[in-house]
Amino acid sequence: MSLRRLPLLLTCLLLALAGCRRPVDGTDAAINVSIMEDSGAGAARAWAPFLADMAKATGRRVERYPGASDEALIEALRFKQTDLGWFAPAPALEAVRRGGGEVFARTVRPSAPEGDRAVIIARKGSDLTLERLLRCDRSVAFGLGEARSISGVRAPDAYLFAPRNIDPATCFRSVRAASHESNFYGVSAGVLDAAVTDTVSLARFSAQDAPTGSRPLAPIEVIWTSPPIPDETLVWRKDLDPALKARIAQFLFRYGVGEGREAERQRAILKRIDAHLFAPADDRELLPLREMEASERLRRAKARRDPTAIAAARAELAALAATRAGP
Repeated sequence: MSLRRLPLLLTCLLLALAGCRRPVDGTDAAINVSIMEDSGAGAARAWAPFLADMAKATGRRVERYPGASDEALIEALRFKQTDLGWFAPAPALEAVRRGGGEVFARTVRPSAPEGDRAVIIARKGSDLTLERLLRCDRSVAFGLGEARSISGVRAPDAYLFAPRNIDPATCFRSVRAASHESNFYGVSAGVLDAAVTDTVSLARFSAQDAPTGSRPLAPIEVIWTSPPIPDETLVWRKDLDPALKARIAQFLFRYGVGEGREAERQRAILKRIDAHLFAPADDRELLPLREMEASERLRRAKARRDPTAIAAARAELAALAATRAGP
């Protein structure tokens, strides 16, 4: 081979290799969507129509990125392996803090259009009021949620117990940690005097029949309701192309909305993937979770009698309250 032809051949080879590489941006690049679930074949088939509709609306290929854990999905966003994804509240906050993400949408459940809330329920007609509950005379059998549950533990602590310096372990006759469903049936059956659940679960359980072989469900009533707490949240990369962001947002906020066969088809797809309609949101959606964290830090600081940590936690809570009250 002539040495004079070598530079030309090398140039052709480099151009060919460049053509094989995935473009960083542009219409040929796929939108990678992370999803919080196992990557089984059934789940993949359920998601395929939704992702196909997104591809059609945005003019881009859309690929599903299943992750083995929330941590894996946060890291995928951080290293730009994914462009957006569905996150539970706590992982969403981490995706914003260290994954280079920002909240842009939230799910809207028909049973809780303004967002989920933690509630404390009691049996109707039991005469148990919130005032009596907070007497802490150790006369109440109480049900908390499962460990680290936002609606079952952290929200009641941040918005009800911690501000009053109440420790449920010493306030009530007994404290049982269980699922929202167990708490609902426990109160209805009279096993518990009061318990924590949330508005989304409450709507679902109230519409169900009692388990086979059990007594009929006794009516319950809500004696305390928390401020709204985060639900499923959609986070995308901050540095995503603004034009692409606009197309994704337009697709999501119109999906399943309205009347007609197409809207019905889209709502059926959302039901198959256990999703709901979407509404615009931003990082303020996660403010309640940050308030819960600050409240927990304040409780620990008080337990240690650490004045510096107490002051810092109180300052953080004040700053979060100002952010909530801002424009």
